[in-house]
Amino acid sequence: MSEAAPKRTSSSLAFTVLRRCALLLLLAGAPDAVAWAQATVHPAATSDTQATTASGHRFIVPKDWTLTRRGRAAILRAPEGDSWIALVETDAGNAKDAISQAWQNYADRPPPEPLMTVPLANGDGWVDGLNQVYRTPAGEPRQLTARALRNGDRWVVRIDDLANAVAGKRAADLSLIRDEFLPAGHVRESFAGRQAHALDAAKIEQLKAFIRQSQQALDVPGISIGLVQGGKVVYAGGFGVREAGHAEPVDADTLYLIASNTKSLTTLMLAKLVDEGRFRWDTPVTDLMPAFALADAQATGQMQVRHLPCACAGLPYRNLDWEFAPPDSPASLVFDILPRMRPTSAFGASYQYTNPPAAAAGYVGAHALYPDMEIGAAYDRAMATRVFEPLGMTRTTFDFDRAMRGNYARSHGVGLDGRLALVDPRRDRQMHAVRPTGGAWSSVNDLLAYVKLELSGGKLDDGRRHLSESALGERWKPQISTGRHSWYGLGLDTDVSTGTVMRFHGGRLYGQRSNMVWWPEHDVGLVILMNASTGNVLMDAFPRKLMELLFDAEPEADSMVAAAVANERESREARRRAWDFPVKPEQAAVLASRYRNDLLGELRVENTGGNPVFHFAAFDMPMAARVNANGAVEFAGAIPSPPPPFVAGTSSTGRTLTLRDAQNEYVFMEVE
Repeated sequence: MSEAAPKRTSSSLAFTVLRRCALLLLLAGAPDAVAWAQATVHPAATSDTQATTASGHRFIVPKDWTLTRRGRAAILRAPEGDSWIALVETDAGNAKDAISQAWQNYADRPPPEPLMTVPLANGDGWVDGLNQVYRTPAGEPRQLTARALRNGDRWVVRIDDLANAVAGKRAADLSLIRDEFLPAGHVRESFAGRQAHALDAAKIEQLKAFIRQSQQALDVPGISIGLVQGGKVVYAGGFGVREAGHAEPVDADTLYLIASNTKSLTTLMLAKLVDEGRFRWDTPVTDLMPAFALADAQATGQMQVRHLPCACAGLPYRNLDWEFAPPDSPASLVFDILPRMRPTSAFGASYQYTNPPAAAAGYVGAHALYPDMEIGAAYDRAMATRVFEPLGMTRTTFDFDRAMRGNYARSHGVGLDGRLALVDPRRDRQMHAVRPTGGAWSSVNDLLAYVKLELSGGKLDDGRRHLSESALGERWKPQISTGRHSWYGLGLDTDVSTGTVMRFHGGRLYGQRSNMVWWPEHDVGLVILMNASTGNVLMDAFPRKLMELLFDAEPEADSMVAAAVANERESREARRRAWDFPVKPEQAAVLASRYRNDLLGELRVENTGGNPVFHFAAFDMPMAARVNANGAVEFAGAIPSPPPPFVAGTSSTGRTLTLRDAQNEYVFMEVE
């Protein structure tokens, strides 16, 4: 899901961090403990604070993070104490040497052996960037990368040494550090006060050429795009095919699974019900559905309708509970998952993008409208009567059987063999139970009708008002910060970093990608839909290309695509190098034949001819394997878009397989 993927300090914590540094130096390359103790440590920031490196490069220290300066390194430590971002200036002559020097300064050691080394796109004054991704020792659940960036003749390196749980919880802080790291003297490009150019035939041809070139370079079978300006559709069409190797073309009516773009449509339905007086945005959720519950009673009582889709309630990302659910699970599954969810940060303290509460938003609102209907059917009916029918979105549907007939785009991803392949459609169907957060099938033509409604402030094509601008606009207001110049509202993102308002939402699900973007001050919007995960960069690069043509912006989109192509190529090679497929006999030998997890259900292992296959209620996966530095065997799906790896282990009752996402852990126990 789009995807995706953000306080406490004390003297005792500081002591604990120093003690843990020495251990983490061995585990993940953390700062040297002795050097850390000798460095200049600044108090934890009480608000987002501007700072500079020795050469004047600007960065932000997020609230509650601690800044340490040691030589030419500025090291930011997360409030949790086990995660760091280092900004290190070097005298190196090239990117690789810069990374080596930075590691020596940061951790008093050479860099780890990289899993992959890929170029970065130019932007914000930085050029010739290089990114190294490392495999963390001993299978630690961490992210370890180094990025070398050049401005003028000097290099600076950003080392990310982050626990997965911190990265998941503090996505907004990490974006703030990344996006606001600017070269000394650099003035960020601004379109404030500019008037957008008309999208004439020549500019549209440039956009079409960009899509064709990117499609070929990124290996995306099908892309559909649409453009609206001045209340009129100026282009809608398709490029490529619905399924790789087949001739049927995609067009502006082709259905794609739009994933998290469904959230924007769901909150539009809620806005309509607010307009009708069915409830308010600040109505307590338990007033509408008394049985609603989270794992924390206080949080349950605090939850208002607006808190369900705002990513602001401190609830962590949690997808695996529904991804592994039995086929055709009912909508009530969402309300089985929510009582397992406990806030990991205070209300309004950090942006944490999460799906079950957003799904509950749609179901709770629909239940208020149709209290006697099953909640899934009530939601489908509410969306039809309040969104799809009034806007003329005649092809948009939550019915997978209806969608997957005729003109629809099959999902594609990259398997462990490095080849583009179809994603098992059973994985897409798991989204149906949580459909308000990501289960709509839609087309470019239908979504352009939605974008036009947003741009018109709630009016339909014929000039009739569908809902009040106040109810519509409440969705645009900041609910939680996602960066210095950006925020998340109610199922919508807003970014003003370029000096003009840009609203958007993206969607990522298995082998589908989508984005809807509009600039309300200029009455311009776009839709892009793709049927392969390899097109991910176009969610950002296509809007950037449009901005280049609208505002004479600096050319960056082509660099973004070129970097993504190199990244994809190296990622495929890195996966092939890292994983054994077929699995070696000694690796397969650690597996039991049956496991069970109380939340995710049963796992059966079929191990025929040394090629283990994991069978779940929802789908099947042929597996690859590798051995961690600590000797544990990991198993990963040798299929496009697999879930996270499973780590084999033992307990007092038998063998185990442990599955982790950013902030949750699921242990499958051996059963007879």
